[in-house]
Amino acid sequence: MGAQLCSEPNAMEPREALRFHDKAKGAQVRLDAQGCRASRCATFHDGIVFSQRPVRPSERVVLRVLQHEDRWCGGLRVGFTRLDPERLSAASLPPFVCPDLVEQSPTWAAVLPEGSALAGDLVRFWVDPRGRLFAKTNEGPGFLLRKDVLMGAPLWAVMDVYGTTKAIELLDPTAGWCPAAKPEAPWEEALPEHEDATAEECAICFHHAANTCLVPCGHTHFCSHCAWRVFRDTAKCPVCRWHIREVVPARALPARDRIGS
Repeated sequence: MGAQLCSEPNAMEPREALRFHDKAKGAQVRLDAQGCRASRCATFHDGIVFSQRPVRPSERVVLRVLQHEDRWCGGLRVGFTRLDPERLSAASLPPFVCPDLVEQSPTWAAVLPEGSALAGDLVRFWVDPRGRLFAKTNEGPGFLLRKDVLMGAPLWAVMDVYGTTKAIELLDPTAGWCPAAKPEAPWEEALPEHEDATAEECAICFHHAANTCLVPCGHTHFCSHCAWRVFRDTAKCPVCRWHIREVVPARALPARDRIGS
């Protein structure tokens, strides 16, 4: 696979939203029309997918686990590769990113810890300028997966929709969820038009101010756009996975209604 390498990074290339490469993908992978959702159709392997563009050092790759399948063992693998997916054929991809692609090419990937990629979970992973691969689930602490990624050439994100992980969605941190869709929030129009610059940043989109409260757990880390999307899609708090009964403005929930109060 050495002939597939690209060795000329373009630091000035515009940072378009990450999507899955539409051609270089495992035999069991199906993508949606926008290229941001990847599902594995059958078996537990042949689920390799790549980002459509190189990822810069310290740039976060943000994804959400859409579907979890308990009948398999092992789950999502994430990492980076010097293989340019534009020069790869789907037929050349091995069944597994670990160990196959890692051993056959300049690819650095690792499996996420058990229980850290369940349906509804947000997973972020990145490589720092020192070549250390990190990951983070929801609002938990970041953890080191590898520290041997070779820097100095373009790196594409690589993911393996493997085992218990049945489907994932790439998210755009600069524009909220992917694809962007405005949720219906009955009280959203009453929120301040200009957000307080000192307010906590939404833990999902990193763009809008956190201005909601999830009932009954009481977590207040999300903007109205993201909170209502979570409520509509999974109804589970991304922090504690407690069932969400309703979403209210952060200022509107009495302390007695919060768990632990």
